[in-house]
Amino acid sequence: MIFRELSSGVRVALEPMPQLHSISIGVWVNAGSVFENEADSGVSHFIEHMVFKGTTTRSAVDISMEMDAIGANLNAFTAKECTCFHVKALDEDMPLCVDILSDLVLHSTLDPEELEREKGVVLEEIAMTLDNPEDLVFDKAAETYYHGTPLSREILGTEQTVSGLYAENLRAYMDTHYTAENIVIAAAGRFDETALLEELERRFASVKHGARREAPACRPEPGVAFSFTEKDVEQVHAVLEFPGAPLASQEAFTLSVLSNILGGSMSSRLFRHIREERGLCYSVYSYPMSYRGIGSLCLYVGSTEKQICEALRLMLAELDDLLGNGVTEEEFRRCKQQLKGSYVLGMESASAHMNAIGKTALLVGEEYDLEKMLARIESVTIGDVNALIPNVLTRGSFTLAAVGRLGKVRESLQKQAENWSKTGDPAR
Repeated sequence: MIFRELSSGVRVALEPMPQLHSISIGVWVNAGSVFENEADSGVSHFIEHMVFKGTTTRSAVDISMEMDAIGANLNAFTAKECTCFHVKALDEDMPLCVDILSDLVLHSTLDPEELEREKGVVLEEIAMTLDNPEDLVFDKAAETYYHGTPLSREILGTEQTVSGLYAENLRAYMDTHYTAENIVIAAAGRFDETALLEELERRFASVKHGARREAPACRPEPGVAFSFTEKDVEQVHAVLEFPGAPLASQEAFTLSVLSNILGGSMSSRLFRHIREERGLCYSVYSYPMSYRGIGSLCLYVGSTEKQICEALRLMLAELDDLLGNGVTEEEFRRCKQQLKGSYVLGMESASAHMNAIGKTALLVGEEYDLEKMLARIESVTIGDVNALIPNVLTRGSFTLAAVGRLGKVRESLQKQAENWSKTGDPAR
């Protein structure tokens, strides 16, 4: 990987992949829902939408037509801790891609009329999330687990906060966060380094300067908490959220191996015992979430009203077994190798490399190296996994969130979790 800095102070991370015929470029901004306050919740995501509505030199139609004319894929996303604007195109179209990305990030007009129209689009996006019970249950779990901290806020904001956003709010937020100190540009694929850096210098010379924005501390209060949301859907969706590991820590790699063993693949414990052997659900899995300074482990199952309590009981029983007996050598070796394989396969594209180097540079402040990542996975031992288990599967600090028709099962779900917390036996 090549790490450079433009004269404006913007950091640049480059990963040459000369065997390809494409380039993926992303502008990563230190702006996300953790930096917002209650009144402007959703402003980071709303800005992501608004920059596509026109710049000082291009209309929204101009942007889409120029990208379509070269067969490029232009998009963006907002997360808890960052926003990314990215494009993938043929390597020969690199200059136009850099031009348009810089135009979006630096020269958006934030037109008030477009802003009012876009509110309707974002409110529909919020409604779409509320209509999706699997998305909703994860939002509710995070909101409850991280209650009282910025990580509890929804990325999209709420109907009330989005309706109250105006161009002045967006400009003030961009003036604070869209500065050289808070931007990383990442590119992976086929490119001439000199030509790319010259283009970046030219297009990002006008970036403003400001203070580096530090993510606020997000330490949730310990304890067992519950979130129940009634929704008239066919399944009950349930999530257990436990303590995890911070982004880029060695514990995060250990947790990834543990999650793979528990519910990260078709050979995992949850998949085999709850779906394959008992047929209680179609979807059951686990995955780690890592942020700067903190993280969590999420376990999900979706099942019918008749079967959700038994599915949760079996899930809690698996946690008991891990706490009491640890993991076996066979499943440790298998799941660590599966993790390495899936990681490498997931990195076989310019976009994947761009995401990895951009996120690592922005959120961790380090250069990304695939071989080092694999070495860190390989360095995890079975002793590391077994030592981490009691720190993650804590009886006294977790959240249970459920969404669905809960009238007949809510009390039972809560009682199981409470009993497991106190005695280790969900049936008592």
